[in-house]
Amino acid sequence: MLKIQQRLMRELQQNRHVKIVKATDWCIPIRTIEVTYEPIRRSTMDVLMQMLLISMQEANFQNVQELSELLLVDPLFIEDLVSLMSRVRLIEQSEGFYTLTPKGQQQLARGIFEEELEVETATLLFSPCHQAILPVGEDEIEEFDELPPPYRYVDKEAEQQEQFDEAMLLIALQQEEQEASSSQKIIETIVTSEAKQINDIPCLEFLLYDKEQDIIYVRVWNTLLNKWDEELERQLTDQEQPQWRAQYL
Repeated sequence: MLKIQQRLMRELQQNRHVKIVKATDWCIPIRTIEVTYEPIRRSTMDVLMQMLLISMQEANFQNVQELSELLLVDPLFIEDLVSLMSRVRLIEQSEGFYTLTPKGQQQLARGIFEEELEVETATLLFSPCHQAILPVGEDEIEEFDELPPPYRYVDKEAEQQEQFDEAMLLIALQQEEQEASSSQKIIETIVTSEAKQINDIPCLEFLLYDKEQDIIYVRVWNTLLNKWDEELERQLTDQEQPQWRAQYL
């Protein structure tokens, strides 16, 4: 922590008109949330799949061989697609014939194929101080031998929060998926979300005075995000700016 603080102090004072009038540190709570969700893979419907669905919609077919003969396509290709469409419930057999389910009719009309994938689990990090999921993974949390005191504006009620907005979780999961993979996975359904442990994350606060512009302002380094934290800076500015000039100048 000391090395980080010293490096930041050097950076902040590269401008000879800027002076650090206060340097301190404190911790913010970060809640780990374990989320299970149902992803789907969405893609433009394959031409052969469209032809099969249209054929089943317009005529009665009892087996793969009949479809193969109509479309002049190898039975193995037809069998694979029919098996897939049955598994994802686009089609079913009724009175011995293939028929489209409501789901199959809907996807055919849209020309979009959606395949439900196996349930997955992810870990998200929620910051009560930001009221947001932070865009970092659990493996980014560092262990420190000693921790500074708690942030002076922690909302105690928010810190104990165990229920989370589903839309916020979905957005965070989708962003994480897009960054990790090039696949067309879509996340629309949360199965469960469970609040786990709270970790304390150190932040470094610097109060600065710019003599040339005659302004006093705050910078906060978030060690989890590994960058300056504009939200925490805004909170401190809103709460304390009126007292800074009288107290430190």
